[in-house]
Amino acid sequence: MPLSPTKYIFVTGGVLSSLGKGIAAASIATLLKNVGFKVSILKADPYINVDPGTMSPLEHGEVFVTDDGAETDLDLGHYERFLDVDLHQTNNFTTGKVYSTVIEKERRGDYLGETIQVIPHIVGEITRRMKEAAKGQDILIVEIGGTVGDIEGLPFLEAIRELRSEVGKKNAMNIHLTLVPYITVAGELKTKPTQHSVQELRRIGITPDMLICRAERPLPKELRNKLASSCGVERNSVIESADAPTIYQVPLNFLKDNILAPVSEVLDLGELKPHMEEWNTLVKRVIAPRDEIVIAFVGKYLGLKESYKSLTESLIHAGAHLDAKITIKWVDSEVLEEKGEKGLLDDVDGILVPGGFGERGVEGKMRAIRYARENGVPYLGICLGMQLAMIEFARNVLKIEDANSVEFNATCKNPIIYLIDTFLDTSGQKQLRTYQSPLGGTMRLGAYQCQTKKGSLLREVYQDKPTIKERHRHRYEANPEYRSAFEAAGLTVSGESDGLIEAVELEGHPWFIGVQFHPEFTSRLTNPNKAILGFAKAALATRHG
Repeated sequence: MPLSPTKYIFVTGGVLSSLGKGIAAASIATLLKNVGFKVSILKADPYINVDPGTMSPLEHGEVFVTDDGAETDLDLGHYERFLDVDLHQTNNFTTGKVYSTVIEKERRGDYLGETIQVIPHIVGEITRRMKEAAKGQDILIVEIGGTVGDIEGLPFLEAIRELRSEVGKKNAMNIHLTLVPYITVAGELKTKPTQHSVQELRRIGITPDMLICRAERPLPKELRNKLASSCGVERNSVIESADAPTIYQVPLNFLKDNILAPVSEVLDLGELKPHMEEWNTLVKRVIAPRDEIVIAFVGKYLGLKESYKSLTESLIHAGAHLDAKITIKWVDSEVLEEKGEKGLLDDVDGILVPGGFGERGVEGKMRAIRYARENGVPYLGICLGMQLAMIEFARNVLKIEDANSVEFNATCKNPIIYLIDTFLDTSGQKQLRTYQSPLGGTMRLGAYQCQTKKGSLLREVYQDKPTIKERHRHRYEANPEYRSAFEAAGLTVSGESDGLIEAVELEGHPWFIGVQFHPEFTSRLTNPNKAILGFAKAALATRHG
């Protein structure tokens, strides 16, 4: 029986950021989903940017793209990977988005001349968005970004305080994730940061029902009791969250700590017994796999690997299903360009070139692509990785020396890759969904259908499906004017979407595919993406000769 009304679980964080609120929220959601509830998650970010779309990867990490084309916080990627569901733009919003909406309403006269204030208008818009995301769900988990005490987070905390008061105590729960640091000099775990964080919450009218404590060492029973007493929670509601060998073990750790008992008590859910057998099997394979594969990951943001979070996680998913550890060999494309392939690529089972923007490092990436093409090494090119595969082929096989992308040379005579605007202007494909960024560029965002070519490797990888659906985030497209020349020389177009080239593959090569879409965005632990799984299988076959 569906729950009515929807239950809410609010997750806040204290002491400092990056403690893992997103993983904790996703883990609780996974357990509740495997009980049989319909569960969704919302991330509310207090930063004033409208969305992360224009933020630097050095500042924010990966931008995760939803099916409906929203550029969102990377935590939504964790939510989808844990829950195996498609989330939407309603599952992530920011202070910037909230204020923009309220100001637009005020300008239209929707408030009939009222003085616009944080309470009730801003807080009201926040709660409206939470209720919107809760529609049709048994349980909605709401993660509040940042930490308690951040000035920009106050309206969000006020919103969850008001919403719990509105729906009633049996329909909402507050979980606070905090740090219990181990002080080496003193030789003990310290509870004061948690106590102060909870005091800050209480000051604004929120009392946590549960504490999730990040700690480097196990929490002794006496310390748990102390936290329960000083923070006003039940003793069984102090949950330990220790570092785990994989994030996918966290739900199992929570289950072992009996986290669902206090959740059930607060929300009146009855006995909760999640079915985690498949999850447990996959986690065991992640931690102690039978095989190993080495993949060269050729990129330029290697100093901040969070920029590739979905892709690195998708390799973990594929490895779990193959019972193999996929070891990533990080290869800086600029170093590869300078020093060559020897020692960087000659000991790997597969080569992956991910998406990206800008000219820096592209020559090194093309060296990696040429090496894979000429030496029969399994290759997967994603977005820019497909585009560079086409440019490399045009230069070195078709002998078009000035072949390039207009991203790198706006006046090149042979634009193998050109702006999406050019396609729209010349073909009249008005049905193509695009988004105009504030910086003036047109982005192709979200999920699109792709028709796979009969008899192609791409169709085989996607289990003989004539039509697939994957997500995009890019501004540039492959120029169809060169298609016949490519195909005559052995680089076949194996995926198309409304006249756009979606995938290419190399005839006579063991496994060589470039895709314009981002397969990593739809990969989950229990359901790995087919393209990435196919690439990993090919690399495993290479290893075993």
